Amino acid sequence: MPHILIVEDEAAIADTLIYALQSEGFTTTWIGLGQQAVDHQRATPADLIILDIGLPDITGFEACKQLRRFTEVPVMFLSARDGEIDRVVGLEIGADDYVVKPFSPREVTARVRAILKRMQPRTATAPVAELFQIDRERVQISYRGQALSLTRHEFRLLQCLLEQPERVFSREQLLDAMGVAVDAGYDRSIDSHVKSLRAKLRQIAAEAEPIQTHRGLGYSYSPGHS
Repeated sequence: MPHILIVEDEAAIADTLIYALQSEGFTTTWIGLGQQAVDHQRATPADLIILDIGLPDITGFEACKQLRRFTEVPVMFLSARDGEIDRVVGLEIGADDYVVKPFSPREVTARVRAILKRMQPRTATAPVAELFQIDRERVQISYRGQALSLTRHEFRLLQCLLEQPERVFSREQLLDAMGVAVDAGYDRSIDSHVKSLRAKLRQIAAEAEPIQTHRGLGYSYSPGHS
């Protein structure tokens, strides 16, 4: 069964998570400090990390930034803060879900299962245009022969669009393709990721506009504008 690393400084909350996860067959490790958790993940990788934002040494945001320098492990944030800005910041630095305290242990367990399921490799449903090449093993996409420097979320978003040209994807569908919980309040952050992708594509071909906006509907990949 998958191994879950719980990074939480409050023992009562950690105990609740440990009991809920182990009852469903997961194995767990509990660490109360962010930097210690980063070092532990480097040495002994877990399959998913539940990461509190308000830790006593470094914030969960900073811990996630450090993690993203060497691992793509799924991260679920725990926080007492329910503001939109916190959710958006969490996603932009690489989180996969955001759960607000107090929470239902059963819901957290279900979210863990959903994240791990979404992270399973996806199969291409259509050939990618010649201008783009996808290297799934290296998590890399090239455009017109030049490798793009993409975050994990940007890679999954662009991969989703490329594999089904001209199909319009809603924000919710793109979040699902990125492996992010649709109900975590992140739908508008899709616009930020698309803006970033467009900027990177324009550095290679200033006149091209392969990602098309469909107002009120979502986004699509248009080979004719590549």
